Amino acid sequence: MKEILAVIKPFKVDEVKDALTSINIKGMTISEVKGFGRQKGHKELYRGAEYQTDFVPKVEIKIAVNDDQVDKVIATIIDAAKTGKIGDGKIFILPIEDVIRIRTKETGVEAL
Repeated sequence: MKEILAVIKPFKVDEVKDALTSINIKGMTISEVKGFGRQKGHKELYRGAEYQTDFVPKVEIKIAVNDDQVDKVIATIIDAAKTGKIGDGKIFILPIEDVIRIRTKETGVEAL
């Protein structure tokens, strides 16, 4: 099992969620986060004054999947989240040792 952690632009969340749902991904966790990468923040205008924003708003999506779903999920996220501009985000793939569904005590793939 793997955890796929995708950090994407906020306005792409619905597209990514819909795309993942269409390939039968049944659950995900979404969090609003802030950060920066190569773009190092950006400048904004507020009431005529320009100021530097060091952290850019992003959305973090976490999905736990079986190993055989990883490539399809990654391709789906890329297709739905890509704008071709700087700041599209990153995808991280992490190993999951085990998972337990609290209600039924199912473990492993059955708990996903």
